[in-house]
Formats: sequence, structure tokens, C-alpha cells
Amino acid sequence: MKIPKLLIVGMGRHGKDTVAEILRDRCGMEFSSSSFAAYEIFIYDLFKEKYGYTSIEEAYEDRHNHREELFKLIQDYNSEDRTRLARGIVNSTGMYVGMRCALEVEACIEKAVFDLIIWVDASERIDYVEPSSSISVTKEHADIVLTNNGTLEQLEAKVVKLADAIGLYVH
Repeated sequence: MKIPKLLIVGMGRHGKDTVAEILRDRCGMEFSSSSFAAYEIFIYDLFKEKYGYTSIEEAYEDRHNHREELFKLIQDYNSEDRTRLARGIVNSTGMYVGMRCALEVEACIEKAVFDLIIWVDASERIDYVEPSSSISVTKEHADIVLTNNGTLEQLEAKVVKLADAIGLYVH
């Protein structure tokens, strides 16, 4: 059975990583967030002295304070090939969480980098709309929208149902 290559997108703090963690825990999929992968590849070296970080994990935990800067740095990294970071992540893990640039998503769609794009939406539960300076991806880029406006148990049930529908082994 072919494991699908997934892209999980949505506004900050809407549950993208939680969806990926459920897929990891229930289906054995691996994932990486765009921010964490970018920190590992090149951003930590830029940020450690600038912000006084002592580890990649510490820098990643503070990512919400640098959304716009991260957005621009990742765009620069992908400037010659908008699928560069995505291909690296999906080839090593199968699941990419948190792509923020519409042009990168569109390039990935054009080059069939992903089998399915999932938008996670908690807009009824979270009063937070991320500024366009740090995200240009929209719901319209996704193949499906997974709402996350209830409990964690309700989200897990939805993710398990989705996993089953796309042929993932759920345990």
C-alpha cells in the first residue's frame, strides 16, 4: 500500500501539529513542520545569536514571535525552486505541516508533490486570524477542510475517519 504524501496547512494555532501528531500516533506516519525543518536546515544558525537561543527546540518554541520573519526566510530559501523545502520534507517524512506561502503550495500542486492537502480550521473556537504578512495560503488551496472547533477527542475521531478513508492503517 502506498502511503499518501500529505500537506497540512492552516492558520497558526489552529491545530495543524495536533492533526499530524494524531496521524503519527494512530497511523505511524512521520512528519515535520516547515518551521522546524527550516530551523534545522538554516534558520537556527541565523537566529541563535540574534535572539540568544541555545537550541533548535528553544528557537522553534518561540516561532510564533517571528512568523513574518520565518515566512520571508523560507520564501528566500525556496526562491529558485518553490518546492525545495517541501520536497525535502515529504521525501524524508511523508507529511509536511505548515506551508505558509501560496506560491509554494501552487508550485507543489503543479509538480504533484502531495497526494492530499488538508486545511485545519479552528476559526469558531479560536479568535485569531493570522496576518497576510506571515501566511498567504488559504482554504481554497486545500483538497479538504478539517474543522477543529470541538474537543481533542472530536478532532481525533475526525482524523481517524480521514485516515481510514485515505487507506491508512489505523491502530
